[in-house]
Amino acid sequence: MTTDPYDQVRRGLLAREDLESCVADGSIDTVLVAFPDLYGRLAGKRFDAGFFLSEVADAGTHGCDYLLTVDMEMEPVAGYDFANWEKGYGDVHLAPDLDTLRHAAWLDRSAIVLCDVHDDSHGLVDVAPRSLLQRQVTSAADQGFVAQAASELEYYLFRDSYREAHESGYRDLTAGGWYLEDYQLLHGGRDEDVHGAARRHLAASGVPVENTKGEWGLGQHELNIRYAPVLDMADRHVLLKQCLKETAADAGAAVSFMAKFDAEQAGSSCHVHISLWQNGRNAFAGDDQLGPITCSSTFRHFLGGFMQHVPELMPLLAPTVNSYKRYQSGSWAPTRIAWSHDNRTAGFRVVGHDQSLRVECRIPGADCNPYLVYAAALAAGLDGITHQVEPPAHFDGDVYQSDEVAAVAASLPEATDRFDSSDWCRSTFGDAVVDHYTHFFRTEQAAFDREVTDWERRRYFERI
Repeated sequence: MTTDPYDQVRRGLLAREDLESCVADGSIDTVLVAFPDLYGRLAGKRFDAGFFLSEVADAGTHGCDYLLTVDMEMEPVAGYDFANWEKGYGDVHLAPDLDTLRHAAWLDRSAIVLCDVHDDSHGLVDVAPRSLLQRQVTSAADQGFVAQAASELEYYLFRDSYREAHESGYRDLTAGGWYLEDYQLLHGGRDEDVHGAARRHLAASGVPVENTKGEWGLGQHELNIRYAPVLDMADRHVLLKQCLKETAADAGAAVSFMAKFDAEQAGSSCHVHISLWQNGRNAFAGDDQLGPITCSSTFRHFLGGFMQHVPELMPLLAPTVNSYKRYQSGSWAPTRIAWSHDNRTAGFRVVGHDQSLRVECRIPGADCNPYLVYAAALAAGLDGITHQVEPPAHFDGDVYQSDEVAAVAASLPEATDRFDSSDWCRSTFGDAVVDHYTHFFRTEQAAFDREVTDWERRRYFERI
């Protein structure tokens, strides 16, 4: 352990004694105690840092169990077995994972720690997103693997505040750019007040940053952070979003992680990279020939399992009504379940070689919950290894133009029906988890189905 707590603070991660020193000198007086909800949003409380150290760090705290059943509007939703009015909406126990304790550099004098959600017996609550991923991390460890992962998140920047955007009905917003500037440094320079600040804040908060860059939409950007063990990456992913939203808000701006903000603009993706490691070496590396690449049987079967099960897992990768608007031909978003080497038209793009060999799944959008995505990827890939599932043949060319390759789901109801009826999903995650998330996805769709959209008004107001 470092003898200089400020050295650890500068790197972002905080040991308990580092936090004690910072509380003593007044540099930190608040600790955010948070957990991810079903949408991947961070919920929780702000604690006086001294009280956190004396009471919460070891004993944890509580939160209402309805937080794992509410919709986006925070309305208690009927129909869940886990929590409901009949059961009185009691508490769950929030157990801080002190390995996640870090300086929240984008906030004043604050630290943040992520929690596991426990039941009365202090076991993991099965339906909590972080629990789903932890179960799969354990399954990987049981097979001798450590999963490494990375999220590439895209988003749109607007020069309107979140309140202004809300008051305008999210119409006629001022984008951060006014023509397409993918990779153009001039584009990035205009928005450095937000992106430069976010890079520095994340790096100072124990979330190592690789880069930011302009993307293929008006005001669209991508922020990439360093790969990590898969649970750490999911934690970094939600912290990145929290930091970026609050950094934008401080600048009087707003960022959106919608999968498809505008029908005329590119969608925002979350390309996820994943590999399995054993004894400090990439278990995907090997001498087997698979299409144009060399790999191990572990890689081959992981890819086979992931591809075989992804149709059943789609709502875990694409959880909103809006997610499915992104899957359009020629849009940089995949429309079909094919794999190809370094080919951005495929749902599964294989990149790297030897120790850097990995699967890049391009199906999730920026609206995904990373804990669900990585739990799905690991569960499917590990099943592929167990049952030696072979992937389909390597695809050469433009996947968009192929009618022979299976398409991704066209809608949230279609995806949810396959998830709900999947015997494999039920045996892998448990009936309680599948039923809980099926109800969650169907509730989201029902909320949309009740709405009257701008498209309907434009089309039918006068001419019907």
